[in-house]
Amino acid sequence: MKIKRVELFLEHFMFGSRWLLVPFYLGLIAGIALLLVKFSKAFFALIPTVFGGDGGAALLGILTLVDITLVANLLLIIIFAGYENFVSKIDTGDNEDRPEWMGHVGFSDLKLKLIGSIVAISGIELLKYFINVKEVLAEPNGNYQLAWLVGIHLTLVFSGVMFALMDRIASSNHGATSK
Repeated sequence: MKIKRVELFLEHFMFGSRWLLVPFYLGLIAGIALLLVKFSKAFFALIPTVFGGDGGAALLGILTLVDITLVANLLLIIIFAGYENFVSKIDTGDNEDRPEWMGHVGFSDLKLKLIGSIVAISGIELLKYFINVKEVLAEPNGNYQLAWLVGIHLTLVFSGVMFALMDRIASSNHGATSK
């Protein structure tokens, strides 16, 4: 009887420990606020470039804004999905602005969204280099730098495809064993 109470206490203690993740999610929210500051600085620095500079510099500035936005979106997905998967369900009532995916993103879906966002961010970074490819290749090790960027991007794409393939295999095997 006494062992059962100890076991019950330990199980409640371990279950409650999930709340230790909350400061991490609050830190990620603060990270989004910092990204907002970075976005604002980049936006206001871009204004003179758009109206007085060349098109390539304006495009690079806009791609930087897209890049920052993708990182902020990624953080938001991690915050919502992580909190709901590991801490507690988020009760938004009948709020019409609740994202459709909220409450439906499992750990497997989170991994795929995460790698998809990372690939998109990598693609934006690579696009920035391709816009200035002449300048990059004119640098002493520009061709190596570009090769590394392409290699890293392809590695991320391959990783994403492998994650998706592994999840598909796991879900089909799980479905076959439960029948």
